[in-house]
Amino acid sequence: MPLREVDFPSDPKDLEDAKEQFLIFYSSRVNGQLWCPDCVAVDRTIQDTFGPEDGPSAVIVYVGQKPEWKTPSNIFRGEPWQVTSVPTVIKVEDSKVAGRLDSDINTLLAAFIRG
Repeated sequence: MPLREVDFPSDPKDLEDAKEQFLIFYSSRVNGQLWCPDCVAVDRTIQDTFGPEDGPSAVIVYVGQKPEWKTPSNIFRGEPWQVTSVPTVIKVEDSKVAGRLDSDINTLLAAFIRG
């Protein structure tokens, strides 16, 4: 299933009803480019994993520009997702966090998806 994208700002609670199995939290784009170097570093793995029609379903959620993300009150830092770093991949089951991957995404993503 192709990746869907949600622009910042969005209500984090709206994501609880998302049909996708995974939420991918990324920095927002500046002139078409992700401002976060860690997001850039994993983007090919994310695209290759979730982009194909037969891939797991996922939505990319942009957390905002760097000043917006760095504030402790960023809407994605609180409930229900409690994202503390980008990129972060969250597995969702029954509208709840079932798993979280926020480091070594390039090497651990395949195993994380398999469960």
